[in-house]
Amino acid sequence: MNWNQIEGNWEQFKGKAQTQWGKLTGDDLDVIAGKRKELSGKIQAAYGKTQEEADREIDEWMSRS
Repeated sequence: MNWNQIEGNWEQFKGKAQTQWGKLTGDDLDVIAGKRKELSGKIQAAYGKTQEEADREIDEWMSRS
């Protein structure tokens, strides 16, 4: 799975992202709108992670999706 597929089908992936990162609200997911940098930033803010940690989590999530 590549990010272009996730971005193009964000409405379908929002639920999976919500399951993975439960602290992200529906409004957060709407703002993210499939943009990887936005998702990374929201994860960093909600969970207090570094950019590297957030990006690694996103990569792991993508490989399972």
